[in-house]
Amino acid sequence: MKEQLVKNNEVEIFTQSFGEEKNPAILLISGATVSMLYWDEEFCTQLAANGFFVIRFDNRDVGKSTFYEPGEAQYDIVDLTNDVIAILDDYEIDQAHLVGMSLGGLISQIAAINYPERIQTMTLFATGPWGDSDPSIPEMDTRILDFHSKASSVDWTNEDSVVTYLIKGSQLMSGKKEFERERIENLIRAEFNRANNYISMFNHATLAGGEKFWDRLDEIQQPTLVIHGTEDKIWHYRNASVLVRKIKKSKLLTLEGTGHELHSQDWNVIIEGIKKHIKGD
Repeated sequence: MKEQLVKNNEVEIFTQSFGEEKNPAILLISGATVSMLYWDEEFCTQLAANGFFVIRFDNRDVGKSTFYEPGEAQYDIVDLTNDVIAILDDYEIDQAHLVGMSLGGLISQIAAINYPERIQTMTLFATGPWGDSDPSIPEMDTRILDFHSKASSVDWTNEDSVVTYLIKGSQLMSGKKEFERERIENLIRAEFNRANNYISMFNHATLAGGEKFWDRLDEIQQPTLVIHGTEDKIWHYRNASVLVRKIKKSKLLTLEGTGHELHSQDWNVIIEGIKKHIKGD
């Protein structure tokens, strides 16, 4: 595992890489409010062992990357997409395979439209279309919204207070597989202790922009793998079928019983799916 600080003008993006640089590059893009630690080190190591050069990174306002005072994002989703390209430039990677979860999936779609020559394939995990979806698909589960409404009661400077609250949130977003409490608690504590400014993550909730690229999924030419859990309470599972319908060269890998999570029981299936997808099997 190697660390590298990437600069995009005045912005600094913290990255880590796994595997041999000569191998095909996979860039892992996290969802909103979470750092690169969401892609477990062991997951990254296993993925790299399949013959890939794997990079994970902290988006702005999380982990060790540039942060802004909490209030409103000082950037938009296109800026986050440009950060992706800056990482590829800094690593001297001409083309890469993107794996994006949730917000990371939206960033991936914009990157594929705006920088088609830099993106070889996409894997869209637990996300939805950057564009109009089926209006009959349920929105985010109201239990998630109710949970977030209690965030103001948390002491965000106190590690145990944060852990207690966010474990409940993770459990709410999990599916029917056994909840990995110890693993999730370790992840939350690690994120809390390594962040430059932990509560800056809430700036992701105010993220805007990207209208120029809205509803242009029919332009995407990159082969795309859509991975989605049937119990996802953030992005309903039916959004996966919208992505497959709107993106020409796409296929679906369903994770039965999985919620909005990277459950360790799914790692082998996900890694094998990505491997076959990239190799064109």
